[in-house]
Amino acid sequence: MALLINDNCTACDACKPVCPNEAISVGDPIYVIDPFRCTECVGAEDEPQCKLVCPADCIVMNPDFEESPEQLMAKYEALRN
Repeated sequence: MALLINDNCTACDACKPVCPNEAISVGDPIYVIDPFRCTECVGAEDEPQCKLVCPADCIVMNPDFEESPEQLMAKYEALRN
């Protein structure tokens, strides 16, 4: 399942540089996660790096993009090719 940044985002920029898939971008007024690039860090890290560094605890699961670990890994591999 891809991640989502909710309205509690303070636009601190902590999450953007740690995303291995460059799925996070500056939005208006909060940051956004591209669900087609987000793999929850599957393939790159043991857990979502954005969630680890977010001081506002505003990164949650995106209910519109339910994916299995296998699907997330396939997406990660496709992004690398």
